[in-house]
Amino acid sequence: MRAVPLYGVLGPLSLALAMAALLAAPAPAATAATAATATVPARHGDTAEDRGAALAARRAAARGIDFGRCAPGEELPAAARCGTFEVPLDYAHPHSTQLSLTVSRLRATGPRGRHQGALVYNPGGPGASGMAFPAYASVAGFRKAAEAYDFVGYAPRGVGRSAPLSCADPAAFAKAPTNFPVHPSAAFKRTMIKRARAYADGCARRAGGALRHYTTLNNARDLDVLRAALGETRLNFMAASYGTYYGAVYATLFPHHVRRMVFDSVVDPDPRQIWYGNNLKQSLAFEGRWGDWRRWAAGYDDVYHLGDTAAEVAASYEKARRRLVRHPADGKVGTAQLQDAYARNVYNDAFWDMSAHALATYLRGDAGPLVALAAPDPAQAAAEENGNAVYTAVQCNDAPWPRNWARWNRDNSALARRAPFETWDNVAMNLPCAYWSAPRQRPLTVGPGGGAGRGTPPPVLLLAAERDAATPYEGAKELRRRLPGSSLVTELGAGTHGLWGGPNDCVNKYVDTYLLTGRTPGRSVSCAPRAAPEPSVWSPPGLETQPETEPEAEATPAVGAAAW
Repeated sequence: MRAVPLYGVLGPLSLALAMAALLAAPAPAATAATAATATVPARHGDTAEDRGAALAARRAAARGIDFGRCAPGEELPAAARCGTFEVPLDYAHPHSTQLSLTVSRLRATGPRGRHQGALVYNPGGPGASGMAFPAYASVAGFRKAAEAYDFVGYAPRGVGRSAPLSCADPAAFAKAPTNFPVHPSAAFKRTMIKRARAYADGCARRAGGALRHYTTLNNARDLDVLRAALGETRLNFMAASYGTYYGAVYATLFPHHVRRMVFDSVVDPDPRQIWYGNNLKQSLAFEGRWGDWRRWAAGYDDVYHLGDTAAEVAASYEKARRRLVRHPADGKVGTAQLQDAYARNVYNDAFWDMSAHALATYLRGDAGPLVALAAPDPAQAAAEENGNAVYTAVQCNDAPWPRNWARWNRDNSALARRAPFETWDNVAMNLPCAYWSAPRQRPLTVGPGGGAGRGTPPPVLLLAAERDAATPYEGAKELRRRLPGSSLVTELGAGTHGLWGGPNDCVNKYVDTYLLTGRTPGRSVSCAPRAAPEPSVWSPPGLETQPETEPEAEATPAVGAAAW
């Protein structure tokens, strides 16, 4: 099973909490009554879904959320509280089936007079849970925001305990070891097609008629219901990766409900790129970022002995791949698991040192560190399959996808000649969308023009790393263009996916200023890159300092390499 979400953040927001665990003018919140009046009433020309969303928000405002003790599995601070709120499965029929979504909250830690309401967080996916967000309040990079805001996380529809979605048996889905070729043969491609059809059929069979309602539009509507349930007249929202896309959709549908929004590692919202085009661009960007890691490792050949050029490091990696085809490491790690583990280097340079050490020790005959890095955890199989199911459903439902295999094969065969590292793995993850039975939507046009005259949201803050591969930098510039008054903070020369709370104080200061005062830095500003990683003192075979990739149950894309 894949460990790396293509649109889920693996940046400092998740890493900071993992690392900490390893090392041992005020705006009062609104009342439920005022939140109810903040809902935009249905107007002539509004859709049934618009009217259903307004009704659901009014109901949620009246009911509120009954917060109590959190389930032990959430692993949240003792002061955190959890509850549920209800949303319609189908907003066009708001009185029919209801879904119960889980939510967590930690009250602001600062003086009461400085509180500014709730800050809701989503880490991306689709399929990632934000339930762990209250735990970040104690991490240094988030403390200023935690003094002013209640930290609120939630599991979107289909995720975790929020009416969980499943498309396959978790044990079969997470089987290992498995192999996946960089350049698949025609026979292997036929197997890919067969597996993609079976996965799409499994989603349709298990979810039935509910499957069509797992969409970005409904995620945005659910977010407005949560706003109302929290008693907030306007929403403060922090989102990463895929969360930036449905946050932008929210700002288009509900501009007058927006107070402050920070979009970290921005998805390109151009409806022509959702989602097939974005995945092609992503695969190309992965190749560049994979090259960044190989060049870095080559610069420390005296430490790792993987080669003193990027090409020699690539040859060392290929040598490991060939060996794993014949003899999976510890009977758990094949080439698919290797691919997933090393794709993390593209997301966050915090993985660079440990992955270089693991590869080096494996080639010297010690598989222990590589197994610790890459072997799947059977205890996580159900959560990973669930996240994968939600990823697939949302991406496939959101937009038209090519149904002709010849188009996929032509586009990606050409791309793989330039970008072999991730291209076919990315195809395998998304190919079920070619055989999807549920209706596909036309993506919403993000921005004031797409909201049917609803208006323009207040200024929002965008964060992007210049060499981010999961959400290439052009997407941030596209969203800035579509949201008038927005500001873009760029980390120059950097590629880590997810910036807030990381080691770049420049980025963090812009975020803190915006969240605490509402001031934006102007249309476009930049920050110097963070320091490059340095090799650590290594004691094989353990990986005791390995950062986890998930704050909760990160999204896991559909039927990727490690499902083979």
